[in-house]
Amino acid sequence: MKPARATPAAGSTRAARRPRGYEGLRHETLGSDILAVRDALAFLSKATSDDEIHGTCRKVLGVEAASKLEGLVADRWYPIGLLLDLMETIDTRIGHNGLRRMGRLLFQRTHAARFKEAARVARDLVYGIDGMYNHANRGTRIGGWTVRSFSSTLAELEKTTPHHCAMEEGILSEACATLGVATMVSQRECFRNGAEACVYVIMPTSVGDLRWG
Repeated sequence: MKPARATPAAGSTRAARRPRGYEGLRHETLGSDILAVRDALAFLSKATSDDEIHGTCRKVLGVEAASKLEGLVADRWYPIGLLLDLMETIDTRIGHNGLRRMGRLLFQRTHAARFKEAARVARDLVYGIDGMYNHANRGTRIGGWTVRSFSSTLAELEKTTPHHCAMEEGILSEACATLGVATMVSQRECFRNGAEACVYVIMPTSVGDLRWG
């Protein structure tokens, strides 16, 4: 892991902004999503034992946040603010690579089993990611995913969830990898940088790959 960076002031505009239409009324998320934070920190620090993992979480997240994380249950619901705060801490202290790894592990923890049963090609991911989001999140006006376009060479998705964009890149990349589809995932617009919503582009690296859909 790279050295910790200075923590931004609470309530900073960059962290507090939310995408178009998001209100997050009674927004809750599954514990398995939040526990992906612990998994990502364990992976990045190469921690293996419980003591090593707990130590890493306390060092990166702080004692109070780490204690909350250790008490979570995978299939219970928790306020989304807990996850959002942890993502901001990871972004500040580790960076986007840590969030992408978290997204990959979040997908494995919460979505992989159901996804493998229903999806065969990347098109299934593109048109099914909003359902995946709503499987692990509940509430009113909590945002979601919209397909802008899908063709043989690329897919374009709009995201209005409050989750950190780099983490979502990790989810998209891991889902494609699960299907055996080599892709490039990039972000064209970002709500954290002033856009109304985030826009992602997914491109297969091999034209004509039947697993693209």
